[in-house]
Amino acid sequence: MGDAAGIGPEIIVKLFAAGLPHAALVYGDAGIMQATIDQLELADALRVEIISEAGLAPGGAGIIPVLNRWQALPADLPAGQLSAAAGRGAYEYLCHAIDDAQAGHLRAIVTAPLNKKAMQAGGIDYPGHTEILAERTGTPRYAMMLANPELRVILVTIHVPLSQVSPLISYDAELDTIRLAQRACLQAGIERPRVAVAGLNPHAGEDGRFGQEEIQAIAPAIEQARAEGIDASGPWPGDTVFMRARQGEFDIVVAQYHDQGLIPVKYLGVDQGVNVTVGLPFVRTSVDHGTAFDIAGQGIADPSSLRAAYDLALAMTAGGDAA
Repeated sequence: MGDAAGIGPEIIVKLFAAGLPHAALVYGDAGIMQATIDQLELADALRVEIISEAGLAPGGAGIIPVLNRWQALPADLPAGQLSAAAGRGAYEYLCHAIDDAQAGHLRAIVTAPLNKKAMQAGGIDYPGHTEILAERTGTPRYAMMLANPELRVILVTIHVPLSQVSPLISYDAELDTIRLAQRACLQAGIERPRVAVAGLNPHAGEDGRFGQEEIQAIAPAIEQARAEGIDASGPWPGDTVFMRARQGEFDIVVAQYHDQGLIPVKYLGVDQGVNVTVGLPFVRTSVDHGTAFDIAGQGIADPSSLRAAYDLALAMTAGGDAA
């Protein structure tokens, strides 16, 4: 459900209202979900059904199964305002979904946005979903991938200050991310993935003139990946590699830091963007936007990114009747 004070409840209700091809349930607050249904004037078409276990989620149109092992949120929780209760709830819902996915009760987790400040106000200090997922599943090697119909980008470093990026660019980090890029593409049905690796420095370092990371870490990792049979190439200049991938030359780009990779994806629009955590023992996708407190509770939030995340989660999982 994400942060209940954001647009998460609204886009979830709109997703269910549009119809889903497979059973799904919501880890979140039943009262907030029902209030959102009422606010959107969809009470004639949808209703909340509280369940106690993932396996008890009913299928069929018109029902939003809700599972909540955390305390109920205040009925008068104001939309669009930072709330410690909503922040803590977003963390608890995610943890419960992770535990059920680990136990094999879920095929995938699709996350609505959380608010880091609200979560911190609730006593939980993580940079975002990705780090919570990795820690709770004990996943040592993971990466964030952003995808839309035109571009796939996977990140070597994620939520760190720009000043800390260079020390984190190591041979092992590069090779791990290239391997995860290969894995993500194979999982998406690409038989022979073409992995492009962006340089960290301008002009990919220009033979050491603008930095040593390409020579000392990035290029050796690419060489090793190729020795393992991965079609990896680079390091390519960051100012052109995304354009080349968009034109069809590469299937995925390994970006060195958060904004290098996410700006090209989000420039193309967040409505079809999907965030994927690669390396987990289950599939996790997410919307490519935040809680949008400025429009929360107004009924105007666009559920397109959530729909894209749901559809990609289905595409990345194989068969079965679980949620």
